Amino acid sequence: MKSIFQKSALRLICLALMLFPVLVTGQSKIKSVLKNEFDFSAKPTQKIQYFTMESTMNSYTPDGKTAETFTLKLALKAVPAKIAKKEFDEYTCLSFKIQYGDSLEVAIPELTNWSYEFKNGLDSINQVFGIDHRKFDNLKDDRGKALRQDYSYHVYNTFIDFHAFCNVFGEPTPEGQGIQHLKKIGQKIIHASANSQPPTHLGDNIAEGSFFKNGEIKLEFKGLSLVKNEECALFGVDSGESSFKMIMKMSENFEVVTVGGSHYQGDIYKSLSSGLVQKVCFSEMVLSETTLPVPQNNINSVVERNIVIMNLNETQH
Repeated sequence: MKSIFQKSALRLICLALMLFPVLVTGQSKIKSVLKNEFDFSAKPTQKIQYFTMESTMNSYTPDGKTAETFTLKLALKAVPAKIAKKEFDEYTCLSFKIQYGDSLEVAIPELTNWSYEFKNGLDSINQVFGIDHRKFDNLKDDRGKALRQDYSYHVYNTFIDFHAFCNVFGEPTPEGQGIQHLKKIGQKIIHASANSQPPTHLGDNIAEGSFFKNGEIKLEFKGLSLVKNEECALFGVDSGESSFKMIMKMSENFEVVTVGGSHYQGDIYKSLSSGLVQKVCFSEMVLSETTLPVPQNNINSVVERNIVIMNLNETQH
């Protein structure tokens, strides 16, 4: 019996000795890859893409209970300018839906098959990314019910979030520090968009003077990953301390002002072969105080946002 155990132990030792060089070689290869320099300065592959974006918002009461939940669901088609034969890349909202709580889901017919051209930065009339503010005036769902003013803003902001992560952070910057300056895993930069203050006025309801001020936005090359079997570089975004002011015109003589701060963090998965963003996950915590021109006029709010963007395969859209 002893000799059987001795032989078994000997075999295990021999097997371990045989596998050890393989394991060491495998580990050294992994370390070699992780120490590589990468180049993210090239423009992404020019092809038509389809995306889904789901943004869930939870607002909380002062005692920590969930007061309200709603989810925004966007399906988006992206066509490069060269393919679209236009000056700028063309995006088409295939559908936009809102789900209230965990039950009722409604569509926004006005946005179905709506197309726009993406312009990085502000356009000639101070609109972010060239997105037409008028499109979000007086939105109604497919029941004919008008959206609340703050909901209309969140619908608009869904497009802003998409382009911020997929284009501003996920692609090379025309000037200043950007993703193209990250060469090795572990490197971190302060992004060119840090401390920027884009306007957030929207139509007749969100007045001029409204803004969102970014904090010291950091972009980090965190590592490598796989998304749907696609080899990707993984980047982390951290907004730092951001602040905002929202002026809502409820009527000619009734103005509601909200001020607050936010902190958003997220991950961007960018294909190593095509340079196209494959996936984005980010979350934001928002603290605010709303002042009403009536007695008992201060309302505090805590909102958590969780967003997932997926680049679909051609067979999935």
